[in-house]
Amino acid sequence: MSKIGQKTIPVPEGVTVTIDSSGREITIVGPKGTMSHVLPRKLAIELQDQVLTVQTKAESSDVGALHGLYRSIVANAVSGVVTPWKKTLEIHGVGFRAAMQGTDLTLKLGFSHVVTFPTPSEITIESKGNKITIGGCDKQKVGEVAAKIRSIKTPDKYKGKGLRYHDEIVRLKPGKKAKAA
Repeated sequence: MSKIGQKTIPVPEGVTVTIDSSGREITIVGPKGTMSHVLPRKLAIELQDQVLTVQTKAESSDVGALHGLYRSIVANAVSGVVTPWKKTLEIHGVGFRAAMQGTDLTLKLGFSHVVTFPTPSEITIESKGNKITIGGCDKQKVGEVAAKIRSIKTPDKYKGKGLRYHDEIVRLKPGKKAKAA
């Protein structure tokens, strides 16, 4: 049994949870969006008194890992439809800029061209100063979009220039002069 999978998920006010007859497909509707997930055959989900529980149907070696994983996915969906998930990227470098053009993010990162990143559906991107904020109700999509934007110009090892997460610490390597001394 998974310790994380055994925890219950309280459903807050204003969130509607719909479970199909098989107990495997769940749809969560809240003020900030809608999420739906299908659980594997070995798992089932149950709603009683505004509390969700993920239960196992079979006992095998991989059920414990699936139990904890899908409990976390459903819990993230329940909290995401109430308060959206956010990731913040910072731009470091002289002349590096980001701006919104319609729904697309345009980045000037020292390349010979301007990089345009289209905003995916269900995701919001905001640019203010040297910060880019990515938000949405799906935690996995928010992290994936933030990683794709960061991969356009990862932080340089020697000067630290590029895109990095708000709380990321970049350790700079010493250059040739430091090695020679």
